[in-house]
This record gives sequence, C-alpha cells and structure tokens, in this order.
Amino acid sequence: MRRFFQVAIFALLTSSASAQTTLEPAAQRGLTLARANCARCHSIDRVTASPLAIAPPFRTLHKKYPVENLEEALAQGISTGHPTMPEFRFDPGQVSDFIAFLKTLER
Repeated sequence: MRRFFQVAIFALLTSSASAQTTLEPAAQRGLTLARANCARCHSIDRVTASPLAIAPPFRTLHKKYPVENLEEALAQGISTGHPTMPEFRFDPGQVSDFIAFLKTLER
C-alpha cells in the first residue's frame, strides 16, 4: 500500500512538471518569474500548499477575481498582499507573461 502511494505521488508530481514543460512561451516565462519571485511564499503549482501559510496558492486566485485584474498592480508595484510580502514591480512584458502563467492554473 505504501508503494502505491509513493507511485501515486510521483505520478502527480511528474504530471505537473510535464504540464509545465508544455506551456506556451509566455506562460513558461511567467512560470520562471513566479519561481524566482513568488515560490518561496506562494504555491505556484496545482497541488502543493504554500510555504507561507498566509500566502494564497496561485491556483486559487482566479476563484476570487479575474487574474487580469492584477495587471495594473503588477505593473505599478504590489506593496500589499500579505503582511510579509515584499514590494516588487514587473515590466509590461513580464506582466503579460505572469498573467499567461496564472491563467494556466485555472484549468
């Protein structure tokens, strides 16, 4: 039984990784941004918990509002979110890439 769970977890992780390798170029660049800037606090995949409990998993953002609504905040600089979130700003191309990545998590 333990072996079954190990295989099931491995299958989930590898299917998630293979899905990420087949992303459109913009979404792949957005994933790279998320890994570099967000993953230490937020879950950026479809299954894991966020490393920081108060940081929402990115896969749930579209349930609260359209992710396109984040475009302006990402371009102007997010200075709120959760209390320990650092302020950062993306350039317009990065914003588009990041939104493209977030949209892949809606499926």
